[in-house]
Amino acid sequence: MLNTAETGETAAKGQGRIGVLIVNLGTPEATSYWPMRRYLKEFLSDPRVVETNRLLWWFILNGVILTIRPTRSGHAYDKIWNRERDESPLKTITRAQAEKVGHELAGDGPLLVDWGMRYGLPPVGERLAALKEAGCDRILVFPLYPQYSAATTATVADKVSEAMAKLRWQPALRFVPPYYSEGAHIDALAHSLTRHLDTLDWTPDTILASYHGLPESYVAAGDPYYDHCRETTRLLRAKLELPEAKLRMVFQSRFGKTEWIKPYAQDTVAALPGQGVHNLVMIMPGFAADCVETLEEVAIGLAETFRENGGENFSTVPCLNESDASIAMLAALIRKELSGWI
Repeated sequence: MLNTAETGETAAKGQGRIGVLIVNLGTPEATSYWPMRRYLKEFLSDPRVVETNRLLWWFILNGVILTIRPTRSGHAYDKIWNRERDESPLKTITRAQAEKVGHELAGDGPLLVDWGMRYGLPPVGERLAALKEAGCDRILVFPLYPQYSAATTATVADKVSEAMAKLRWQPALRFVPPYYSEGAHIDALAHSLTRHLDTLDWTPDTILASYHGLPESYVAAGDPYYDHCRETTRLLRAKLELPEAKLRMVFQSRFGKTEWIKPYAQDTVAALPGQGVHNLVMIMPGFAADCVETLEEVAIGLAETFRENGGENFSTVPCLNESDASIAMLAALIRKELSGWI
């Protein structure tokens, strides 16, 4: 799994290696009930993901949600499952990103590039230990979340801290900060959207930039996620020289009955045909890799919603994934944060 980019001269001097750990959200190991249940239990048991009374949530999670939701989620994953590798697309893509980034950084120094998942396999703690065992005395952790949220970025830091607490000899650590406004990221998104539009034989009436939702209470408590999403959308709109009405921001993946940040993607997509929008393109700038939320919820589910309400043409822009623009962007961000180490 470790991807080496090392110069012989540096290795000969006996200097410690530098590890780069790319971290994404995670994935179940199969679409059947018990693998789905294990994954969902780990994910939904995280107090940063669900901020509520822990005792009450334990009963709701174990008594209701983990009885019903694994089957429902398994059906969604089954629609987009990578049959050839028998794994989710998120795992396939994250692995490819790490491998290609390793090749891109070859020659930069004594680097080892690896990848892990915050929930599920391969676990963050295991991969950090592997990097240390491979001789890394400095490790850069890269959470693949462009926009910061305590429910995503911070929980990666929590898991890294938990793993470090078990080590007597700890490597030095750095984290790649959120890159929602980085020029390289905006350029990659703009390039991806423009190329996708060129493949269509129709012109969208509007474009929706869809981000994963978050409860309003989290934002009220100080989470900067909404502002980060808004800034990404503003910068992308400016880069493409589009008016606000042509590129709009929405939020998807609402869970539970509490109020989440708006506008909701589901409601917006359902209403657009009645507002004269019959050709729709959606892009997901908050996802570094295609996953069940982009491939099943948006590309399949929201496409059905749009057409059922009178829409005609619908298309989704693939996430940046392991495209050349994505790898160049990820490598540039890594090089920036490794300043002084390489």
